[in-house]
Amino acid sequence: MGSMGQFGDTTLTKVFIGGLAWETQKETLRVHFEKYGEILEAVIISDKITGRSKGYGFVTFKEAEVAKKACEDATPVINGRRANCNLASLGARRVRTSPTPNNAPSPPQPQPGIYIFIHMHKYNRSLIDVLYFP
Repeated sequence: MGSMGQFGDTTLTKVFIGGLAWETQKETLRVHFEKYGEILEAVIISDKITGRSKGYGFVTFKEAEVAKKACEDATPVINGRRANCNLASLGARRVRTSPTPNNAPSPPQPQPGIYIFIHMHKYNRSLIDVLYFP
């Protein structure tokens, strides 16, 4: 399901850039990303009432391969701030960087199954039971 608009189907050519500094202008986006290839449009999304940047924007490239190449660096530094970027059709997923060393254990992952949380009040105390059905 592609996004149809002024530039046709932008499913593979429109890149979301989040985490931008408030003062970042669309021309700054254009300058940063034009090294990858031809840009059709660069926009910064701003609040309709205040006009202030919401801290994210979009760059639409002419070709899908160029957009893919631009997303290879998922955390570019733009206007002195680490941003995050990916194809807009994937949504605004943040790239998380680990604040702990590489040798730190990863948090436990939930096991497949059904979890039911039951919250009961008794004697003004809260009790949460977790039932697991594999």
